[in-house]
Amino acid sequence: QVQLVESGGGLVQPGGSLRLSCATSGSIFTMISVNWYRQAPGKQRELVASLIADSSTNYADSVKDRFTISRDNAKKTGYLQMNSLKPEDTAVYYCNAIIRQTLWDIGRDYWGQGTQVTVSS
Repeated sequence: QVQLVESGGGLVQPGGSLRLSCATSGSIFTMISVNWYRQAPGKQRELVASLIADSSTNYADSVKDRFTISRDNAKKTGYLQMNSLKPEDTAVYYCNAIIRQTLWDIGRDYWGQGTQVTVSS
């Protein structure tokens, strides 16, 4: 019953900004990790950013100092702030989360359906 829904994608000019959201629904106790992936046309899906245990972050070299991953534990929502966007950032962005539905539950893997980000003049 857990679902992830991405939002915030769209068309922006180079140098612009977007804030992606990953909203969860269903029975959620905690998000062990929040991850953002992207898949550009003709390319394999790649990991963009990770937030593990609400403290440890990791970014792909191509987005360091431009993207910021965060989460709101009360809303059980993940975010990806994207600044100084480049045409090569154009891709479908996917939210991935490892979720525990109860305090004693094992973490399980969930995916959103993706949101399109297009960076073009």
